[in-house]
Amino acid sequence: MRFCCDLEVDVNGEEVFMVDKKTLASFSKRLSKLFGHFMDNTGNLKVVFHDFPGGAEGFELIARFCYNNGRTEITPANIVLLNCAAQFLEMDCDGPRPSLLNQTKNSLDGISFWSWSELLVALKECQGLLSPSKPSLILNKVLDCIIGRLASPIVASPYTSSSENSSFQCSSDTRRSYSIINNSYHVSWWFEDLLFLNIDLIDKVIKKMISQHFDHATIIKFLFCYQRSRFLTATPTEKCRIMEVIINLMSLVDRSYLSCKLLFDIYRVASSLKISKLYKSILENLIGLQLEQATIDFLLVPAPQKKHYMYDVNLVLRLVNAFQNELSCCQSPVRLQKVASLLDSYLVEVSADSYLNPSKFAELVLLLPGSARESHDRLFQAIDIYLQIHGGICEAQKMRICSALNYANLSTDALRHLARNSKFPSRIAIQGFLNQQPMLENLLEGQKHIDTFSGSSFQGKAEQLDEQLQEMQCRVTELEKICGIMQARIGNIRRTRLSSLGNNARFLPKLCS
Repeated sequence: MRFCCDLEVDVNGEEVFMVDKKTLASFSKRLSKLFGHFMDNTGNLKVVFHDFPGGAEGFELIARFCYNNGRTEITPANIVLLNCAAQFLEMDCDGPRPSLLNQTKNSLDGISFWSWSELLVALKECQGLLSPSKPSLILNKVLDCIIGRLASPIVASPYTSSSENSSFQCSSDTRRSYSIINNSYHVSWWFEDLLFLNIDLIDKVIKKMISQHFDHATIIKFLFCYQRSRFLTATPTEKCRIMEVIINLMSLVDRSYLSCKLLFDIYRVASSLKISKLYKSILENLIGLQLEQATIDFLLVPAPQKKHYMYDVNLVLRLVNAFQNELSCCQSPVRLQKVASLLDSYLVEVSADSYLNPSKFAELVLLLPGSARESHDRLFQAIDIYLQIHGGICEAQKMRICSALNYANLSTDALRHLARNSKFPSRIAIQGFLNQQPMLENLLEGQKHIDTFSGSSFQGKAEQLDEQLQEMQCRVTELEKICGIMQARIGNIRRTRLSSLGNNARFLPKLCS
């Protein structure tokens, strides 16, 4: 066959080829339509491609196919490039001419016989030539084969080639023969082989794994292996993108495989980056769903920059709210009690922070319902510390904070301390005494019964309890006197103020009742 070089092809500015336009057009619908009535023109034509798949290498493969009358060797190393170039030039001829597009599709029928190395080579070509966001038959075929290979207990050696004369292999190859994989030991053998993938392709791979019921524990381990590896060379922008994709993928796996420690580790990394609020919210929700597994050390996250208070209390508020939202759908008193105990420990830690304002502390103590705690002693301890440190807060703020206490759930010691504590509002102290008195009387009666039954004298112990009751009654009397004096003074101030205001007077709310 005689060829002439009447077509100049500039491929992506990389290289210029001189070819026969009729030969190429006979296999390409796109070129045939492009040349049109210029096909019989004896003059030279010029075509400039700016986005030819694979650049000069891809065009050379196409030219060889056309000049060889529609024949070429299709291997795992070039199948993706040939397929992309064939689609670009619309080489799906229906006539007598061979169709390169059909040939590449038919070659995929033998993909199950490719070695692991050949699959990785094809996957690398897919990453360089295809967009994960666009549907692609060849990419889906390669991914399905790789995931199926990983999920199978019999794993083909990544070193064995389907062709003895194969001239390509991955740099990460290790000599493995066909073997039965021990899942407990060899579950991560393939991690290093897939670390070359960009985050968009990782997103597609993992979603496919999840849809095909791949082991979720293995998926999670791989994602953190990938994150650690890619962070070594990634830019801040790339790190944000990687973390956002990983967080989103975490929300898709079975949460029973996500430990609270693991999620907090992710949170610490994510907090140092400028990830979007959406993904930060997704991560916080994941943590909140498993908050009963957390320890106090996990919650003591430093406050954001430019904040004076010590710990990030807003984070804890969001986590507990996420927990309660989930709990409302599935009631579990045991889980609620665990979170209440955790929150009480947190309250004791943050209550000594002199920069923590009363409204924020009140939010924390009122966060859970009273029924969540069997004992309110730890809650009382936290409130006691806070009022000792923040002596200047107003009575209304103290009352709001103390409203979280359930006196019936306080021990005798806690009630005794409350009744004697001058930092608590007088009404709270009186209520503490009133709740303590029946407990002391019951204790006294019980002691009498025990001593009578045993035949021993209870006179000394009874006298001690009587003294404690008398002391507390004196304290209540003093508090009642102080409250009466305060009410009288407030009344005098109110009358003086009203008389000075005349007709413009406004009624003021009661400050003490």
